[in-house]
Amino acid sequence: MYLQRFLKASAVAATGLFISACASGPKTSGAIGSYQCGQLDVTVANAGDGDLLGVDYQGKRLLLKPKQSASGELYVATGDDQTQFWSKGERATFTVKGQTYPECLQAGALEMPFEATGNEPFWHIRVDGEELVMNRPYDTGEPERVALETTVANRHGREFRGELEGQELTMKVARQLCEDNMSGAQFPAQVRLELNGEVFQGCGGDTDRLFRGAEWVVEDLANAGIIDRSRITIEFFEDNRVAGRASCNRYGGQYELTAEGVSFDHMFATKMACAPALMNQEDRFLELLSKVKRAAIGRNGELVLTTDAGETITAFQSTESKGTP
Repeated sequence: MYLQRFLKASAVAATGLFISACASGPKTSGAIGSYQCGQLDVTVANAGDGDLLGVDYQGKRLLLKPKQSASGELYVATGDDQTQFWSKGERATFTVKGQTYPECLQAGALEMPFEATGNEPFWHIRVDGEELVMNRPYDTGEPERVALETTVANRHGREFRGELEGQELTMKVARQLCEDNMSGAQFPAQVRLELNGEVFQGCGGDTDRLFRGAEWVVEDLANAGIIDRSRITIEFFEDNRVAGRASCNRYGGQYELTAEGVSFDHMFATKMACAPALMNQEDRFLELLSKVKRAAIGRNGELVLTTDAGETITAFQSTESKGTP
């Protein structure tokens, strides 16, 4: 589970080298890279003696062939340009049948731009490449720009150093689940900012990465469980789309994730009829989903969706191999 990967990251050794930026494709044998695309784990390996690339995910393997690219490495499926893997440095993009997963990152890498915020006092930073734009603590003036130097880069996170008006600035980012101490919103990274010897704590990263890239299988509706051998699922996609199985029918709609919480809207479902008990469960699930106001990752890696009334939908990541809708 994603949260467990965060908590255990410091105890896990590196698993291999990542794809280089040479244009001729991978030439080494064995595993050559692992990425986290939000909740999705992807392993990239040289496939056989040729230039084919094997991409392993969700219990499946795709074989992709190299294709010319203006920059980085691009591999596509034979006869399907909507299935591809592109990489450059420690980042990659993975698309299956036109569905693009969250940006794929080497362990410890940061999405760019990377943003983080802290409270009491408020501060905000935005890192893009080797530049930091900061609203510094205790200062309500215009944002300030700082040139950054990366001093630590490993699978646990990143550390940067800069100088602001003669004051030393250090920013440390750890890939561990972080909860904002005012809003309660969760983020995929903990951030420690040191300015002129004073320390400020905060959270950062793209919250969508906590939820996207996995199929979540519901195990409980409002503390009442679910019908044996029934199946309710939730998936978060690009363009703020949500979809899944509601018990009997497929459903879809839009979700909006903000610092204040999450909401689901413009929901629709197919019209197949099932046994009354399943239909009642489906109606209950869709009713609860429409009232959800908060999304969080629990202590055991579970997804917990909570309504204003305190009713919850609890789901865990699927362990089954599946295709992309």
